[in-house]
Amino acid sequence: MRRNPAMTAAVAVVALLALLGVTYHIFDTDFWQHLLMGRAIWTSHAVATTQLWTWPTYGAPNVNASWGFFALIWPFWALGGVTGLFVWRWISILAVLGILWALGRRMGGRGFAALAIVVVAALVYRLRSQIRPETLVAILFAGEIAILERARLGGRDRTPWVIAIAFAWANAHISYYLGLGVLGIYLLDALIAGRSDAGARARARRLAITMAGAVAISFVNPFGGRALAQPFEYFFVWRHEPVYQTIRELQPVRWSDYADTTLPEIVFGWPLLILWRALRRQFDRVEIAMCAVFTALGLGTQRFIGLYALAATPFMMRDVDAWAATRRWPAWSVDAWVRSGAVIAICAGFAVAELRRADPRAGVGIDMVHYPVSACDAMTALGVRGRGFTNFEAGGYQAWRFWPDRSRLPFMDVHQAGTREDRRLYALAFGDPRAWRALDDERRFDYVLLGREREGGNPLLDVLDADSTWALIFVDDVAALYVRRHGPLAAVARRVAYAMVPAGTRALAPLGEAVARDSLIRRAVRGELERSAAASPWNAGASSLLANVALTEGRYEDAGTLLEHALRVNPATGPAHERLALARDSIAAIARRGGR
Repeated sequence: MRRNPAMTAAVAVVALLALLGVTYHIFDTDFWQHLLMGRAIWTSHAVATTQLWTWPTYGAPNVNASWGFFALIWPFWALGGVTGLFVWRWISILAVLGILWALGRRMGGRGFAALAIVVVAALVYRLRSQIRPETLVAILFAGEIAILERARLGGRDRTPWVIAIAFAWANAHISYYLGLGVLGIYLLDALIAGRSDAGARARARRLAITMAGAVAISFVNPFGGRALAQPFEYFFVWRHEPVYQTIRELQPVRWSDYADTTLPEIVFGWPLLILWRALRRQFDRVEIAMCAVFTALGLGTQRFIGLYALAATPFMMRDVDAWAATRRWPAWSVDAWVRSGAVIAICAGFAVAELRRADPRAGVGIDMVHYPVSACDAMTALGVRGRGFTNFEAGGYQAWRFWPDRSRLPFMDVHQAGTREDRRLYALAFGDPRAWRALDDERRFDYVLLGREREGGNPLLDVLDADSTWALIFVDDVAALYVRRHGPLAAVARRVAYAMVPAGTRALAPLGEAVARDSLIRRAVRGELERSAAASPWNAGASSLLANVALTEGRYEDAGTLLEHALRVNPATGPAHERLALARDSIAAIARRGGR
């Protein structure tokens, strides 16, 4: 079949926009532990069935259904480093969208308008394209829908292949049940259609056999039924625990986060297209069920927002193309290149609105500001080890840095490993000093490594700053490291503890007042801030506070230099611009007085 060059050009642009959409700096906190577990699988030639990544429950039975993805992603890192990880992102997005685009065309969405749906879906999916098992699941998901839908359309029946997909899915992610759910939707549709159609009855029998095979083969994983039970444990038990209620991706969609994205086009557009087809007496039970199920999943749990967009893609492609065919268009739009250009412009408009965002930052790289790199360097340099407390967002990187050294493993990892009581007290400790003390009494921590980027701040930093039991020995924009003053790390505390500078925010205002009125305190604080700034490249906070000291002392040029540096490190440093203007105005005023 002769290719249409105008369509080829439009497809190429869509593919390019999809690639650009996932080419942004990695900021996810989980992927370091994913790499670690992949490395462990490749080096030990075995899948760990016990907890090896945290110290409180080390050696206890452990289930992690994502081991297949960990084993898959490790060679990309081992062979290509950061670039290798992006190669996987590029491969996975093209594979997913390629499968769904081909399916959408087979379903009838062959026109130019259908391509816009691919871009709409890709721009919603892009933020789920971190180095996570979902990227592999997306390929399995798209492949399963393609197999089942093509069989429904009367094409070659490859339904048994879904059994292989079920096997891969059960060994790649806890969401394996979604694959069984999609299979169930198609089976139900075939059963209903089979009341009056012998072909549908035969297809229903094949789907029923496939369902039985898919369920059975899902048990073939290193953890057996324990892995398959996890999503039900989460739904009935875990999701009610405080720690899981604090994880943003497990919460419903916040529309303020998606108002300027292409998500509304799917949320409102898909039901409207279904309604339009219904008014034309073109009911599609599978589409209606997929829309209902995945809208509820996607909007109810942000983790599934990407799969929601992918589920909509082939159906919306068909529906939009059918709708466009019923419209009366100007004569000049008949030309293929005109239609291609119009669709390219629409797709580019969608993409530009999304890709111009400063966060996430476009490009190939890892935003290391999200990981306690310098704090872990300090742990190594100062010999900090023992029973440590770490917020789980930092636990993955800490495990990556120090495993298999058990004396430096985190308290909790990115999978929230630990006893139920540990998880309960952990979640409460960040807002309730009593919970922190109860947890510390139970575990008797030697050191505490806390991230300073937690959403809504980190009140536990203020608690530790005010507690003479603990000594702050390292602080930068990313993390703070404390050690217990009495115990194995007492000598470290005596040698390098900060006496004046806090890691939290509550003590800053009183400290600023003391700095303003007492030159001795000001000198001591300046020395500690200079030490903090020199210890890490992520030093916007220390530089900003040093600028305040400089302003207090009338060193306006120094203050300006420090504020400019702080803004380069962290453009959100505040209120840096106002103080920078004050410093420059003061310099200009001094120059004018000198001129007179």
